Amino acid sequence: MMQSIVWTGRLLSRALWNGISNYSNCAEPNVNRKRESRIVSAVCGFPKELAHARFKKGQFGDDAWFTAKYKSADVIGVADGVGGWRHYGIDPGEFSAFLMRTCERLVSSGRFITTEPAGLLARSYYELLESKQPILGSSTACVIVLNRETNMVYTANIGDSGFVIVRHGEVVHRSEEQQHYFNTPFQLSLPPPGHSGLVLSDRPESADTSNFKVEDGDVILLATDGVFDNVPDQLLITELIKVQGERDPTKIQGVANSIALMARSLAFDGNFMSPFAQNARENGIDAVGGKPDDITVLLATVAI
Repeated sequence: MMQSIVWTGRLLSRALWNGISNYSNCAEPNVNRKRESRIVSAVCGFPKELAHARFKKGQFGDDAWFTAKYKSADVIGVADGVGGWRHYGIDPGEFSAFLMRTCERLVSSGRFITTEPAGLLARSYYELLESKQPILGSSTACVIVLNRETNMVYTANIGDSGFVIVRHGEVVHRSEEQQHYFNTPFQLSLPPPGHSGLVLSDRPESADTSNFKVEDGDVILLATDGVFDNVPDQLLITELIKVQGERDPTKIQGVANSIALMARSLAFDGNFMSPFAQNARENGIDAVGGKPDDITVLLATVAI
């Protein structure tokens, strides 16, 4: 028993350190312009299967994430590889990781339009389709672009990853889930040859998009469904208001860690009436407990 506790503790520590050592490069202050906004962010997460976890930069299990900046834009994103592909001998994390790495490269090289995050996702997806080594699988995705000169945020969301924006303790913006039916989100896909008609595949142009002006101190939570399926809104808001107006990445990291740990704990609580269980009951499925899943928390504040 003691060995099991120590082993779990070590795995949790490694997962936390993977987040702690990956402060967003969007946290670098811009010294060339006055009153230009920026994102200060930190990330934390856990793979669902800690015992067999492979810790890679930008990934937690089948989840992937990125942060990048170019001239007047800060960009953050998450993607959730669809785990069902594992039954076909396909690593679900490769698809989501490629999608996010390509987004990061496109942003860093300036090959994107700051007002069109859906276009960024589309370009990344079409690069994946054209890859010489086919990367099979599917993934949800959510990308947020901050135009630092205008303080405008542009978002694109496909599926059930998503974002929440909190201002003065209130949710002022949030993404809408895109579901074909319960527990089957919209997703970008590249199925094996001969399986196209059997696999859900949505075009990147079908992403739900929005744009709005942000204010100094706004808190942005960008996360995969492992967070939203397990942590009720009120618990999330209680954590998010702790970093309202915060510019210290260490403090932001602490709250990101707290949210990820909370999601992890509730995901494996068999008696908790999680948001996922509540949604299941609304769809005629008798369910209780959390939903074990990979968890990615990308927490950010806007500094102007």
